Amino acid sequence: MTEDMVRISNLRITRPAFEIGDISFTIPRGTVVGLVGPNGAGKTTVIRSILGLLTPDAGQIEVLGGPAGSSAALAKTGVVLDKPTAAGDWRVHSLGRRLAPFYPDWDHERFTALLDQLKVPQGRKIDELSRGQGVKVSLAAALAQRPELLILDEPSSGLDPGSRREIGDVIRQFMLDPQHAVLFSTHITTDLDDLADQLIVLVGGRVAHRGILPDVKDDFAMARGTGQVPGAALGAQRSGDQWSALIRTEDSALFGPDIVIDEASIDDIIIHLAAAHEETSV
Repeated sequence: MTEDMVRISNLRITRPAFEIGDISFTIPRGTVVGLVGPNGAGKTTVIRSILGLLTPDAGQIEVLGGPAGSSAALAKTGVVLDKPTAAGDWRVHSLGRRLAPFYPDWDHERFTALLDQLKVPQGRKIDELSRGQGVKVSLAAALAQRPELLILDEPSSGLDPGSRREIGDVIRQFMLDPQHAVLFSTHITTDLDDLADQLIVLVGGRVAHRGILPDVKDDFAMARGTGQVPGAALGAQRSGDQWSALIRTEDSALFGPDIVIDEASIDDIIIHLAAAHEETSV
């Protein structure tokens, strides 16, 4: 049994509208990996590549010990998107029997138990569900497949805090098994604070930073001051004479006593690394 559920080495995808350049990372068993970045950073492209829906121009992707998109890998991978992929006129209670033939390990009892736990009305049609209910159905269906790897692509966008907490609780239950792993792509970075073990920040189709989540936050700080922006500042933003910027914590000593230095949030890191990338791309 391979230790890494996913191995991506030097992934490159070039299309007219975007480019993924030399991305490499792994998803070890027993970990939740958060994939974050601004719109257009390449998060969904990477996920589609892991699922075998896009063919890379270069590089290698290995999923559960085999090639991306193989039947063996897909059988052990549950996927949750930002909306259900089932037909809108299907009723929730019929979804299990419709999906079961496609998944050899389908667990109908688990499916209905998760729907009950997440308070999804099973008599409604898919297109009659709220956004949050639709995501919960997708999550229940993904986990009823008895996957080892769970991939979530923006599942909590637009959901209320209660629904996001319920989804987080189900992910925690899934991760009680140390043989499982999760790749969680999201814009709502607070969802990752209590869930993620590792963080990968994508900017401009490349890995701008990655590491264990607490270490990533410790690697950076926010600096605020007036006047000229110091050279070590990253992605500075101005409001009148005042500026704010991301800095590497190891560079803190380069800033004088008039500079206020605070902790950086995940959002701070994404916003300012993206701004720094735009500055260098001009």
